[in-house]
Order: sequence, then C-alpha cells, then structure tokens
Amino acid sequence: MSVGGTLSSALSGLAAAAKAAELVSSNIANATTPGYARRVLQTTSRIVGSEGQGVQVVGVQRTVDLPLLGDRRLAQSASGDADARAAFFQRLETTLGTPDQAFSISGRVAALDASLTEASSAPDSEPRLAAVLASAKALASQIGSASKDVQAARTAANNEIGNEVNTLNTSLARVVALNVQIRRGNGQGQDITAMQDQRQQVIDQVSKILPVRQVEQNDGTVSLYTPNGAVLVDGKPAVFGFSGSPAVIPSMTIGNGLSGLTLNGSPIATSGDSSIILGGTLGANFAVRDDLAVKAQTQLDAVARDLVERFSDPTLDATRAPGAAGLFTDAGATFDPANEAGLSQRLKINAAADPDQGGALWRLRDGLGAATPGAVGNTALLTGLGTALNAQREPVSGGFMAGQRSFASFASDLLSSAATSKVSADGEATYAKTRLDTFTSMEASNGVDTDHEMQSLLQIEQAYSANAKVIKSVSDMIQTLLDI
Repeated sequence: MSVGGTLSSALSGLAAAAKAAELVSSNIANATTPGYARRVLQTTSRIVGSEGQGVQVVGVQRTVDLPLLGDRRLAQSASGDADARAAFFQRLETTLGTPDQAFSISGRVAALDASLTEASSAPDSEPRLAAVLASAKALASQIGSASKDVQAARTAANNEIGNEVNTLNTSLARVVALNVQIRRGNGQGQDITAMQDQRQQVIDQVSKILPVRQVEQNDGTVSLYTPNGAVLVDGKPAVFGFSGSPAVIPSMTIGNGLSGLTLNGSPIATSGDSSIILGGTLGANFAVRDDLAVKAQTQLDAVARDLVERFSDPTLDATRAPGAAGLFTDAGATFDPANEAGLSQRLKINAAADPDQGGALWRLRDGLGAATPGAVGNTALLTGLGTALNAQREPVSGGFMAGQRSFASFASDLLSSAATSKVSADGEATYAKTRLDTFTSMEASNGVDTDHEMQSLLQIEQAYSANAKVIKSVSDMIQTLLDI
C-alpha cells in the first residue's frame, strides 16, 4: 500500500472512531429517555480501484425489537383501559360508601330505621320526630349525591374523550409529517434516527389511547392500523370526529345529547367486539360514559323508586288524597313510573312534613294530609313507616337479582354490586399493569446497556489511538524523507 493509501486509511479510521464515540456517548446519555433506541454505527470496507483504503461509514442504525415493541404497545393500551375502568369503580364505591360507614346509603337506611323506632316509642317527642325527618333527608341527600357524582363521572369521561380525540388527530398528523421528513432524509443519506425516536414517542402516545399495530415500509416510513384492521396512517392520517357537551345528565345517550365517534366522517361503534377503539383509554372512557355509569345510575334510580313506592302505599296513610305523594317524592310531586331516569337526583321529602318547606313535624305522626294535629300518643303511622321500610318487596327495575328483600337489603345489594365490580376491575388493572411491566422490562433489557457501551468506548479509544499512531508514523516517515 502506498503512503497516501496508508494515510487515507488511517484518516478514515479516525473519522469512523469519532462517529462511533459520538454514538456511544449519545446511547449512555439517553439510556433512560423514552422512545430512544440504541444507535449502532454501520461501516463497510472502502475500496479505491482494486485496493482497500480503510473504512467507510454507511449510516447509523437504531436497534429495535419491533415485535416486542408492538406487544408492549398493546399491553400499554390494555393497561390504560383497565386503569380507567378501575378508577371509575373506585369512585363509585367511594361515593356510595361501604356498609360499615355511617354516611353510606346503608348507614343512612339504618339511621332512618332507628329514628322511626325511637319516635314510635315516644310519638309526642318533637326532637324524635325531628330526628326522623333529618334521617329521611340524609338518606334522600345521600342517594342524590351519589347520582350526581355518577353523572360527574360521565361528564369527566365525556370531556376526556374530547381531549383524547384531539390528541389522536394531532398525533396521527405528526406521524405523517415525520414520515415525510424521514423518507426525504433517508433518500438524501442523512441520519434519521432522531426523527425515528420522535415518531416512536408520538406512536407510543397514540397507543395509550387506542391499540395500534405498526408496519414498516421500505422507504423508512410506517403505517399504523388498529388490531382489527382500521387504517390510522397510510400515507395520510385518519381523522376522528367528536362533539363535546358541557355536562351530562341521566337522560342523555348517544344521539340524544351525546356525541358518538366518527372516523373520516363515518360513524364507528364505540362498544362491542367490533369496535376499533376497544382496548385503550378512549374505549374505556366511552364505556364509563355510556355503559358503566349508566348502569350505576339505573341501579340508583331503582333504589330511589323502591324507596318512594314503599312510603307512598295508599294503605299506609289514610289522610293522604288518592294518588298523593308519600314521605319521599319526585321533586315534590307524585312519582311517575314512566319517568324513572334521574329519579335518584330528584328525591325530596314531602313538604307537608318539613318545616323548612312550610310543613309541620307532627304530620309524621298524624298523617301527611292531616289538617290539624291529632292525639300525641298515636304510633300507628310511625310504626307503619318502619314496617314499610323493612317490608319484603321485589325490585321492579335496575337489573337486580330476583327475590323479595327489605330496603336495607336492597341498599346493601347496591353497595355489594359496586364493591364486587371494583374488586374485579382492580384485579384486571393489576394483571394489565404486571403484563405491561413485563414487556417494558424486556424492552429495556434490549435497550442501552451502559456497561456494554463503556466497553465499546474502550475499544473505540484503542482503535482511535491505533489510527492516530499510523498517521504519526506516516508523518514522521515523510518528514524524514524531506530532511534527507
């Protein structure tokens, strides 16, 4: 090899070593950066004529296990879905309370039962009559508060759907923009790894909202699909459509005050096995808004209906006019079975027995329709109210199991249903989180190993030093020749 060839080879080695050192430094510095993939320098022998003259840098390669990346993203979607559902059931259990808590619906029922028993033993006691009224109000208020919180959860889910749709549209457009830049850079021989990192971060953000599958194209671009084949990115981005609403009330459903979801202008299913959004936080929020919270509201309304109907039995209070409301009313009026939706929020104590509404406490003893106070020792109505509370009745709505039960048992079934759903949802969330952690750990193990990078850096330094010595030797030799 000529002197010029030797010098050229050594210089190319220096350049390759410098680039390799730069990549190792980047790997170490970004070992914990989300979306960052380890860089590896690609080199080949440089041939001039028929002779080898050092090394040529071909490019930089990102080391990514695509099947593992896809599995981690699907696990990420599933974990987001499970967490959103578990959070709703945690909220529901908190607002309903547990049977051992005095402020829970079951606790309020027990307090009303106890106050009726005490008032029956001393019907002439105004404080005991006041305790009955207070406990009845507290029960109605607790049921109403739980219903309002359920609707607040629906409203929060509805708002989050709007945010996620905006994020999806922005992110998919960003993936397309990065695809264009990567294709251009790839064609011009540029280092496109930083843009690929950015694209991976954006796709990871999408995968939290709905499950995605990534397909690599020959020009460096990617296409995105849902697991059941809906196109999200294929040359151009898909566009999701959704219209928000400021608040959600019990009667609102898709098409009746609530927006569904569209994909490129066409309506798509938001529930069921055929839904393309099933398995991510977007699908979970639709489930909360349109299924889970609706079921909880239906059960609360069924409990409220049972309470109203127990105390509106015409045989319970002869002073009431036919069809008049009992102790618990639908916003002060008689309950209409055809208007059950939202009843739990409209529960109100009959004004006739409430001094705050212009009524009188003695009507709890003498009858809601009584014009004047009766005998102070009369216990018939108070005893009847207690009997009505504990009477065995069959639920007529709410999807509860068949079988007669007291109102306390009915309320307990409501709390038990919420607690059971929470335990199940927590189990699903724990499993999904464990699965995600497993794939994340596997992905991390295939990522940057700082110990390995440091060993590589030592080898790079040795190569750099060797090439530098060759250059110095050539320089010394040339200088010697010039000195002759």
